[in-house]
This record gives sequence, structure tokens and C-alpha cells, in this order.
Amino acid sequence: MAEGMLREIARLLDALARDPGFIEAIDLHSLPVSDADRAWLRQRLGRGEVEATFNLGGPTRIEETSYAGVWWIRHADADEHTVLEQIVVARVPALLLADTVDVTAAARRLGSELEGAAAPGEPS
Repeated sequence: MAEGMLREIARLLDALARDPGFIEAIDLHSLPVSDADRAWLRQRLGRGEVEATFNLGGPTRIEETSYAGVWWIRHADADEHTVLEQIVVARVPALLLADTVDVTAAARRLGSELEGAAAPGEPS
């Protein structure tokens, strides 16, 4: 099973190389992947330089593999049981992109804060 998934990842990575907007996920949680296959695949993909951890109703960990554009994502519930495990092929996983609504709210908030604050070196 793991060898077939690795070949699929290679195909998806080739698609990403041709189309920068490409994004595709392999849902490991819904596939009959054995612990041995999972371990082999993790070892074969290796670890990259980027890692992100955040809490989204439970711990979420995003790790770049040693192949740029291939990400291993694991999300757990509050009891730390895995509820989502994916290999995502994309330049950046969508989970890491700031939501437009959140960015708009942040811009408004910072603008409001700056309106009420004195410039550096000026009396407040």
C-alpha cells in the first residue's frame, strides 16, 4: 500500500511542478493504512525544514517532508485522538493561509490602534 501511495505522491508532485495553484490531499485516516506502511512512508518521505503546530479544537501539526510541496498533516481532537491525517501536495497547505475575513479584521484593528497611538518619539 505504501509503495502505491508514494507513486501517487510523485504523480501529484509532478502536477504541482506544472501548476503552482495545484493542491491535492491523500486522506490517510480513511484508507486502510497499516502502522508499518505509515512508518515506512514517513521514513521514505523524510522531514523538511518547515513545521507548524496550532490548536484548532485540538492539536494540529503540519510538517513539510523532505520533498518541497509535500506536507504531512495530523489533526487530533481535544483528547488527542487522530481525526484527520493527510498528505497534502501544495505549495502551502490551505490550513496555513490566513482567512480573508481574519485579515480584514486585523487590518481594521491595527488601523484603529494606530489612529489612537502617537508616532514613535512623539508625546502621547
